[in-house]
Order: sequence, then structure tokens, then C-alpha cells
Amino acid sequence: MIREWKRIFSIPNFYVVLLVIPPIIFLFYGFIYQKQFAKELPMAVWDEDQSSVSRTLTDMMEHNEFIQFTQTVYSNAEIEKLMQEGKIFGAVHFPKNLESDAKKNHQSNITLYTNGAYLVPAKMIYKGAAEVIIKGGLAVVLQKAEKQGMPAEKANTLVQPIKLNTTTLYNPDFNYQMYLTPGLITVGLQMALIVAAVLILNLEFKRNTIDELLQISTSSSQIVIGKMLAHLCISWILFVLVAYVVFPVYELGKPQTDFNFFLIYTLMSLACIGIGIMLSAISNNLLFVTDVALFFTSPAFVFSGFTFPRWAMPWYDQFYADIMPYTHFLDGFIKLYFMELPLSYATPEIVKLLVFIGVTFPLSILLFQKKINQYLKENRA
Repeated sequence: MIREWKRIFSIPNFYVVLLVIPPIIFLFYGFIYQKQFAKELPMAVWDEDQSSVSRTLTDMMEHNEFIQFTQTVYSNAEIEKLMQEGKIFGAVHFPKNLESDAKKNHQSNITLYTNGAYLVPAKMIYKGAAEVIIKGGLAVVLQKAEKQGMPAEKANTLVQPIKLNTTTLYNPDFNYQMYLTPGLITVGLQMALIVAAVLILNLEFKRNTIDELLQISTSSSQIVIGKMLAHLCISWILFVLVAYVVFPVYELGKPQTDFNFFLIYTLMSLACIGIGIMLSAISNNLLFVTDVALFFTSPAFVFSGFTFPRWAMPWYDQFYADIMPYTHFLDGFIKLYFMELPLSYATPEIVKLLVFIGVTFPLSILLFQKKINQYLKENRA
């Protein structure tokens, strides 16, 4: 273990991957989403009615935090051109006779344009504009009823007999920094730990230090466990960096979840180190195992279900997600960190991570012992 510690701090392959790149990436991820919310998205207005109703609705939308009217247009072609140039994310069209149709109890159609190529801004614009238009439509009906002599309370009940109240839990403000930064940081941790771990054994052959290692011990179990402990200690240093430096800097810290977070993080670290050591024990080809590790870890964020539910993926994608430790870590992390649930709620995820650990380390020991025996036999001969 002590020897591995010295190697981690002296070999660039290790300390760059484990100690130099992660802090930079962690701070960079948080910096991307420092505004926390996507507000004041640029929009265009196409007002053919030029009435008090259309102006009122425009003003109401302008006061919505997601919308900012930056362009006035007069045709569909202009809307498409501005979207193609990236100057607007959406537009609203008020047709002719909007106000007169409303007064005559005729239906009028307001058109909302959104750019589906930018999915999140499109949804936010829809959310902001829909709230205003629905309220505006209800206000027109309510005003008519009151003018006809109906009491305000009765008119309000008639116009909106069922009222919807929404409650958003765990990230009620839709804070991008709170949502994305922890997920990106933890997936980055998985990549760093696995990529470093695949170098643990075969670097001994690459750097011709295997004889030095075997002078300490010829037992693969001692070698694997010692190296594992050294890398686990590094992972704990990274945990301290994340939980007590990066998260507080971006106001993401939740001290009440620290122990549970640490526990499931440690299990993920062991699972990642186990996978890396197993790959390292399988092949001495450094380039090959590094490519495999990168191929294996790179899509983790996409397949984990963080941005798209896994149950909606094809079965083979779900299978791929299941063989990545990050997937199960993330499920537990959401329960323990975001929802602040007791540790018992993450039992299924803990068991799955333990399976990774229970399979990869014994296989690594068996495979590497075979290599040691072969190496000693060849050298004695």
C-alpha cells in the first residue's frame, strides 16, 4: 500500500488523472451552471391584433422570469430566420380580431413557437407562456361574467371549477446547478477512478518494476488489496474535495447527508477500482485496457437515467446501464442526497455495488496470480 502511494504521487499517469484533472473539472462544472436558472430567454412577438388584450398578454409574458421579448416580427418567415440565426428561442403570434372574437364569445387561436432543437429552453418558454395565456383566457371569461351581474366569487368558481395546485419536491426552483453539477462531478469521479485503476497492475510490466513488486510479495491477494487500499485513500481525498470544498463553494452542501453520501460513494469507488484492476489483470496491453475503460465509462451519464429514464430505453441499453457502477450509485445518491432519505432506502443500490466488489476483486486476484506464476516460471527457466 505504501509503495502504491509513492507511485501515485510520482507517476504522471496516476497523479494527473487522480489529483490534477478532477479538481479542475469539478470547479469547471459548477462554474458552467453558476447562474443556476435559464431566465429571460429571447423571444419574438408577432402581434396582428394590436389590441388592449394582445398588449396585456404581451406585458404579462414579459413579466414572466423565463421570457424576454427582444424582437418584433411580422411573418412566419421572420420567426424561422431569427431561430436559424440563434437570436430567439421562441415567438408568440396574436391573430387579427383576437379581442373582438373574445368579446363575441368566438374562439381565437394564439400560436406559440418554440425551437425543439433546444429542448430545455423550449419547455421553459412553453411553461411560462402557457401560464400567462391560460390566465388571460380565464380573465376574459371572468370579466364577462362579472359585467353580466354575476358575483365575483360565483363567477370565479364557474370559470375555474377545478383548480390545480402543483408542488415540486427536492429541486423546486429547477436549479440547474443543484441538479446537474453533482451528477456531472460524480460521473467524472467514476471515470477518473476506473481509468487510473486500469493502470495499477500492467504499469508494473510497462515500467519494468514487476520484479521490485514481487520482492515485497508474490501473493496476488496482498498486491491487489494493498493497491486497492492506496487508491481508496485517494478516492477519499477526492470525496473531501467534493463534499467540503466544491459543494460549499456552489452552495450545494447538505451536511445532514454527508455520512450516507460517503458510504455509497465509498462503495462506488471500490466497485470502480475493482473493475479497473480486473481489466488490468486481464491484459498487459496498456493502450487496449485504457481504451476499454474510456469506452466503458464515457457514456455513463447518458445511460444512467439522470437525463432520460432507463425504463424507456431498449433492453440492451438498460443492460449496459446495469453493468456500470455509476448507474446504481446514482440511484442511491438521488435518494440519499437529493431526497435526504434514510440509508435503508438505498439498500438495493448498496447490494448491487457490493456485487460489483464481490465479483471483480476475486477475479482480479485469480487472474493476476496466474500472471505472477507464469512470470516467475519463465524467469526461473
